[in-house]
Amino acid sequence: MQTLAVVVPVYAGDQYLEDLISEVERLRSHWALASAPISLTRVVLVDDNAIDGSAAVIDRLSDRFQWVEAIHLSRNFGQHPATVAGILRTEEDWVATIDEDLQHPPSGVPILLQEAVQTHSDVVYGKPKGKVHQAASRDWTSRTFKRLIEIATGEKNITQANSFRLMRGSVARAAAKACADDTYFDSALFWFTRQVRTVTMDLKDTRFITTGKSGYRMRSLLSHARRLLISSQIKVLRVGALFGFSVALISALTGFGVLVLSLLDPGAITEPGWTSIMVTTIFFGGTILFLNGIVLEYISVLLQRSNGRPLFFAVDRSGDGEIARYFDHEITPLL
Repeated sequence: MQTLAVVVPVYAGDQYLEDLISEVERLRSHWALASAPISLTRVVLVDDNAIDGSAAVIDRLSDRFQWVEAIHLSRNFGQHPATVAGILRTEEDWVATIDEDLQHPPSGVPILLQEAVQTHSDVVYGKPKGKVHQAASRDWTSRTFKRLIEIATGEKNITQANSFRLMRGSVARAAAKACADDTYFDSALFWFTRQVRTVTMDLKDTRFITTGKSGYRMRSLLSHARRLLISSQIKVLRVGALFGFSVALISALTGFGVLVLSLLDPGAITEPGWTSIMVTTIFFGGTILFLNGIVLEYISVLLQRSNGRPLFFAVDRSGDGEIARYFDHEITPLL
């Protein structure tokens, strides 16, 4: 029997937490009645110094349900640190993270789990079918920034990353332990595994669509962007270094050609001095660009090592088969 935990960072969710736990309880009961080889044993509600009455709701729910655990952070640390705090409290074989406002339905967790065990993946994201917020500017901004980060870092999985994820417990906890103050959690996940998949689902941010308000302030969104950039190895620096090397090499060859030309035909260069100045300036400019690119990439590597990027990591996927067979033969799926 394998186990699963659900981690929910909470910042402004007092109107949604009761319904969220009811949905989770429905999933727990469904697996228990179906004698599934997986059991949902824990829900960790992390109070990230919530701005509403969420703290009291969390305590009430943890008193009512033995499988609900409350964590109260001393101040607002942000979504990713709150998620890390919840993950480090778990011991289960699988860990799912969902938002507080039912944007990520608990009924979608089995779909992510099925994909994980059937493909032997370590991380599975729920990918929205369409516009999550039904606000063109916000959806476009999120997609564009992640696309730019993908280009800059070469990390193709980053465009799929979001807070609705299912992770193998060992991988989730290893990534959480590796996170430092400015680490983007999903970047840390990719340090430990490349077995990442996505499942397309109908996901909508109902709170934002109906009220125009979100659990994340603009400052929080910008903080996510900064964490993502800092946590990634900027491979575009390598491109800059290669460009600088190419410029220096071309300028050196050009300078050699000018020298040969001046020796063979002294009158060919009508403005003596200008050519040598331009070639010299371009050569040293390219050399400086090349050396700066090497130094900056080295700093990027050292930063990731200091944040805990591992040399290697072993994972056990031997228990996937039993759960996969359960999903293959399940005749009473959760609706």
